[in-house]
Amino acid sequence: MRPLPTYQKKRFMINRVLIRLKVVQIVYAYYKNSGKSLKAAEDEMFFSLSKAYDLYHYLLLLMPAVTHYSADRISFLGMKVRPTESDMNPNLKFVENRFVAQLENNEQLVKFSQKSKLNWVDNSDFLRRLLDEIENSDIYKDYMASTESSYEDDKELWRKLYKAFVFENEELDELLEELSLYWNDDKAIVDTFVLKTIKRFGEGVGEDLLLPEYKDDSDKAFASKLFRNAITNAEEYRKMMSDSSKNWDMSRLAFMDVVIMQVAIAELMTMEDIPLSVTLNEYVEIAKYYSTAKSGSFVNGLLDTITKNLRKEGKIEK
Repeated sequence: MRPLPTYQKKRFMINRVLIRLKVVQIVYAYYKNSGKSLKAAEDEMFFSLSKAYDLYHYLLLLMPAVTHYSADRISFLGMKVRPTESDMNPNLKFVENRFVAQLENNEQLVKFSQKSKLNWVDNSDFLRRLLDEIENSDIYKDYMASTESSYEDDKELWRKLYKAFVFENEELDELLEELSLYWNDDKAIVDTFVLKTIKRFGEGVGEDLLLPEYKDDSDKAFASKLFRNAITNAEEYRKMMSDSSKNWDMSRLAFMDVVIMQVAIAELMTMEDIPLSVTLNEYVEIAKYYSTAKSGSFVNGLLDTITKNLRKEGKIEK
């Protein structure tokens, strides 16, 4: 599992952070799979974004699924021929978690589950192993042993459990990849959106708690404009890279680095409302995450040079 880059800690859903990642991925695929039209590639980008939103819901559903599995396990223990005292009088604190109950009854999540038919019913083996890990953890044991009981404690439990057992779970990564080829690449960033959602919940808070797919129509327009400009102006942008990389042979650069800078330049030149520092920081972080170990510093240096040249030429004023 790749380490989580710092730019993924921001408070968004399918937003400009994720859009930038998807544009880079699809531009890269566009060149690697010659023959696909610009429109077909753009459609693929939007479909990939929608799949990330599906994953967001599916990972939220994991918490109620684990809770239900725990309740079923308790019921089974009570039906043993010779049940113990603890079997007959189990600690129900975990299965009666108020945050999970609120999440499970969230109207948007219920509608998603019904419409998509996605659930965790067919993955009982995974749920069993995950619950075993949870029950053996100090996080769980401390929670169950505490005499304190509040909604905030219930919510904090799942924030800790999610970070400890879902974030970097190789078995879960494999399971998700089997369900969708898109999901494994998206999981790291979507995990952060799940944590953001947990934080949004509160006792007595209304229904509008899940993050939206898009903040507004401007995000979809941003995605389309960024993608199309990165492709249609590729020759111009790559010449900028070549002219600015006097000590580098462009033919020997990692192709992903070229694509990342190509998209970054498209944003620098066509998105006047986005601060320069935001654009540069985002693509440097993408380079650290998706390319080689040295890509972050290389992309940072070259984009800085390109930016200075564009300012001198009067092509950008921000």
